[in-house]
Amino acid sequence: MQAFIDFLNGVIWSPALIYLCLGAGLFYSILTRFAQVRHFKEMCSLLFNSNDSDKGISSFQALAVSLSGRVGTGNIAGVAAAIGFGGPGAVFWMWVVAFLGASTAYAESTLGQLYKVSENGQYRGGPAYYFERCLGWRWLGVLFALSSIIACGVFLPGIQANSVGNAVTQIFGEGVIVSSSFGEVGSTKLVALAVILIVLAFIIFGGIKRIANFTQIIVPFMAIGYIVMALIVVFLNLDKVPGIFGLIFSDAFTAQAGFGAAIGWGVKRGVYSNEAGQGTGPHAAAAAEVQHPAQQGLVQAFSVYVDTLFICTATALMILITQQYNVQGSLPDGQFIVQNVDPSTIIASPAFTQMALASVFGSSGPVFVGIALFFFAFTTILAYYYIAETNVAYLRRALNINVSLTFVKLLIMFMVAYGTVNTAGYIWNLGDVGVGLMAWLNIIGILTIFFMAKPTMKALRDYEDQKAAGVTEYTFNPKALGIKGAEFWEKRYDEQQAKKAADK
Repeated sequence: MQAFIDFLNGVIWSPALIYLCLGAGLFYSILTRFAQVRHFKEMCSLLFNSNDSDKGISSFQALAVSLSGRVGTGNIAGVAAAIGFGGPGAVFWMWVVAFLGASTAYAESTLGQLYKVSENGQYRGGPAYYFERCLGWRWLGVLFALSSIIACGVFLPGIQANSVGNAVTQIFGEGVIVSSSFGEVGSTKLVALAVILIVLAFIIFGGIKRIANFTQIIVPFMAIGYIVMALIVVFLNLDKVPGIFGLIFSDAFTAQAGFGAAIGWGVKRGVYSNEAGQGTGPHAAAAAEVQHPAQQGLVQAFSVYVDTLFICTATALMILITQQYNVQGSLPDGQFIVQNVDPSTIIASPAFTQMALASVFGSSGPVFVGIALFFFAFTTILAYYYIAETNVAYLRRALNINVSLTFVKLLIMFMVAYGTVNTAGYIWNLGDVGVGLMAWLNIIGILTIFFMAKPTMKALRDYEDQKAAGVTEYTFNPKALGIKGAEFWEKRYDEQQAKKAADK
């Protein structure tokens, strides 16, 4: 089974997907005239709009939910894997993916808002919805929905739980070894699993409102706390910082592990971490209550910066400054190109990050990483559940089938348990397959949408025109812009005009 997953992973993550991710980001960056830079101030101001409703959540809550998906083990264990297999230069390519990916995030999240629906008292949307409503391709919507359910409901939750189990084990030890059908498992890991499952069940059975209320508190707290710890490490080693940045930039083009390895691992872990183009962000974006679809697109573009430019960079600087890492070559013999720590250290794990903090803060360092990783991973599992639930809801409507959402909840919980007690390498490869499959479908889909309808560009120009005119309350009329299929916004605009007429 593992050999098949490794083969499938290699096919999906071929150079074609890597350059497609970069190309899509560059494409939308140019078309939007680098909106991710021009509207940076606007992104920040939009975070504090409080337009939540009975059906929708606020822009900040939508940001928190999407960040809970973007900020996960990819920011701790994923960055370590990128450095361990791609060298320090992989960090540069993660930055490139984030900068270009912010425009991709704008495009897909604006589409999520444009083609969302109001269903059973809440907003739902995502790639499956905009493939059907914009392109008229229900088959592609069904295919994406199935892929995302498999990825977010089956493959990806195990990665988060696996990293938590490894982090807790490194802090407290294995504990009493217990025999199970999965092999021998430490009691410490089993206790951590029990805590995760109990809290997870309480939140996901409360729906998107409970998820949003939880993440809007936890996500900022954990992100700020983690960045503060990284800044302490940086300030204690200020003299090393210029050399570290020099190493990152030089190794990006004359890579220790090979130029292809630096790009490949940097882009793969970058896409995995910030999820731009993967198609996960639009689900949370669609749930937001906003005055104009472009507003949530800009908010979600900002979330990519938070994920990669802030949190991933914090991890990378801690690892590189303290030199708590190895770089393994890509040749069959797997010789280490750089070996600073014990060669038995698992690269695709939080170990490098924990050792980096331990070198500065002593025994409390790994404990902090374990706590951060617990919250990072747990909130990501919540986001994965919401994505899987949304796509199950889509299939129920599109195919007229009755699938219980309780089944989705139980499936997520089972995969969390399964992922916790399995090996990291195998679980990471499963996650890569899920991420890659969703990215292929979503990026091809949003590029097709541009060439057929250009709705994201029309929405951006409309928003910029209204902003330039100094309006205090934005409106959106898709019919006037030639955007078809945006039934939610058509109905809202008609209601706004009727209300204005009645008030006169």
